[in-house]
Amino acid sequence: MENLRGIILMTLSMFGFTVTDSFHSTLSKSIPVSQLLFMFGLCGFFVFAAVIVRSGQKVFTRDWKHPLVLARNGSEAIGTAAFITALVVVPLSTASAILQATPLFVTIGAAMFLNEAVGWRRWAAIIMGFGGVLLILRPSSDGLAWEVLLVVLAMIALAARDVTTRAMPGKLSTLHLAAYAFATVALTGLAMVPFGAPPHIPTPLQAGLSLASVATGTLSYYAITAAMRLGEASVITPFRYSRLIFAMSIGIFVLGERPDAMTWLGAAVIIASGLYTFARERNRRVAESFPLAK
Repeated sequence: MENLRGIILMTLSMFGFTVTDSFHSTLSKSIPVSQLLFMFGLCGFFVFAAVIVRSGQKVFTRDWKHPLVLARNGSEAIGTAAFITALVVVPLSTASAILQATPLFVTIGAAMFLNEAVGWRRWAAIIMGFGGVLLILRPSSDGLAWEVLLVVLAMIALAARDVTTRAMPGKLSTLHLAAYAFATVALTGLAMVPFGAPPHIPTPLQAGLSLASVATGTLSYYAITAAMRLGEASVITPFRYSRLIFAMSIGIFVLGERPDAMTWLGAAVIIASGLYTFARERNRRVAESFPLAK
């Protein structure tokens, strides 16, 4: 039953994150990315800061200076800024398909920096997933467009965030990590102001969509955190890929996008390799728990 609840929460969080992405995709066409990042980060920070204060804790503790917290915040800021900037011109369905390779890069990072064992079968699955990304990117003799490279940068940065999170001491509060991450995104937006279009006062519709993106983003964050605490990670984590289904659906039926056959094929390859990687990880943990099962 706990696993079922976790699966439901994970799926709901993926839907919420996709809705947030669709808001950002729409807003990025009419609001400077720097302003969008600042508003999203600042509002998100205030939401989590209010929850922290309500729980009787201080918002800023000495933990914010922890090297891993600083590294996580930097990765979060780079990933969010790169992804939202890419959404100005890259279809949501395409960007989301590429982003689904993030767990594969988390596995690479865990093997390189956390000394986690990765067998040849999982390395083969990772290579296959990278092939799926290339199917979507379709590099030519002219190279890759900068906006698509931004999605790849976002994927790598978000993978670095997840690897850093794995390495963190358990004492670090999830609420504080979320508040610090949103604050860093706001500061990143502020730093980007001189390099883009000047900010302007948002229209009522733009302000409404911005607040809606904060609401769906923070609720989704809560849902995914609760999901990972309820049941087995190896059972719940694969349902992250439901985000691609939601992104494709919203892209096609709401935003009018038309993903081509190569995008569908690349997405399928990425998902298949990711699911295989999760399955191998689960089998490895079972074998470690029950040595005689080997």
